[in-house]
Amino acid sequence: MQKHRALTLAFAVFLITVTVLGWIPALADANGKLFGVFRLTWYNDILHLASASWALAAAFLSRSASIFFLRIFGALYLSDGLMGLAIGSGYLDLGVVFHGIQDLPFGFKLLANGPHIIAGSIALAAGFLWSAGREQPPA
Repeated sequence: MQKHRALTLAFAVFLITVTVLGWIPALADANGKLFGVFRLTWYNDILHLASASWALAAAFLSRSASIFFLRIFGALYLSDGLMGLAIGSGYLDLGVVFHGIQDLPFGFKLLANGPHIIAGSIALAAGFLWSAGREQPPA
């Protein structure tokens, strides 16, 4: 399996795992926050499962579909994470609409937004760097 498709498939598995972890009561604190940091709601579950479905479809469709997924997913998740790091709310979960700018400790914002920053960075880098000079498939 090509590396783009394999990474896209890995993202699908990761996103499904994140969703399932949110359903395990033993991993949540008294306030329902996963690992004491993330409050994963039905809306977050839908976003993660939709992203996982997109990744799964792209991985099985083609190399170019996987590259497209990596680039767009990476840009969306990285920018959401950076926005959350800067103002305490992201846009993918509509947090900025419902909560606006939040004055949260930087360490908490880093923990809360780190997964999107890391996943987005990996996807974006792979989507562009692995593809540099190879936009057209070999003949």
